[in-house]
Amino acid sequence: MKKVIIIGFLGVIAYYLLSAFASVPFGADLIKGVKDFYLDKSPNDLKVANVVTSIVVNFRGFDTLGEVTVLFLASTALGSILYRRRSHDSGLNPQRTAPEASALVQTGAKVIFPFTIMLGAYIFIHGHLTPGGGFQGGAIIATGFLLMLVSYRKFFIEHNALTWIEAIAGSTFVILGLLGLVYANNHNFLENFLPAGKLNDLLSGGIIGIIYVAVGFKVGAEITGILDTLLTVKETGLDPEEN
Repeated sequence: MKKVIIIGFLGVIAYYLLSAFASVPFGADLIKGVKDFYLDKSPNDLKVANVVTSIVVNFRGFDTLGEVTVLFLASTALGSILYRRRSHDSGLNPQRTAPEASALVQTGAKVIFPFTIMLGAYIFIHGHLTPGGGFQGGAIIATGFLLMLVSYRKFFIEHNALTWIEAIAGSTFVILGLLGLVYANNHNFLENFLPAGKLNDLLSGGIIGIIYVAVGFKVGAEITGILDTLLTVKETGLDPEEN
């Protein structure tokens, strides 16, 4: 019976794969058609100067939502695995065993940190206008926090705050997608339903700019949480019997 179920399941998969291949008009110049569609729709309909952003957030927005979800699952899994290996001081803040950085490094970190945060925020806020976006800006923000974490042993990050940022940013992404089902012209998930604005303006692109801000906050919070978790793990290994 088990073999019959497996064969039937594989047969269904094979049927849909063959149907998909059969529907492809082999020999047609599809690449040119897709390219022209994106290059025409992005600046004219969506008012987005960065065509790559319009593809990632609008035309392939559901795929981007999946990528953000994968990052969240990776962050959650890593935290679950390493949490019990964190060194705690009287049950309060976890301690890092790395030595304190020199005064020069600490001073440089204090000076660079705010500019790093501003650079990351600028990149994801202007992601629909210039190269970059939510993932790149969020990674730069996490780099700023990493600089402070390795420079100061007593620089601690409130993980509850990171959790709230992740939750609000992720919910914003999903809610905007659901609102597209209700208010957009074609009632598609993540379809734009806000005024597109004027090309090259900061408040252009409809929901695209809002989504990239949400992605920037979410990616920055998740990567920062991962880095903090890794740096607060005991350097001495666990007893094999505890694993």
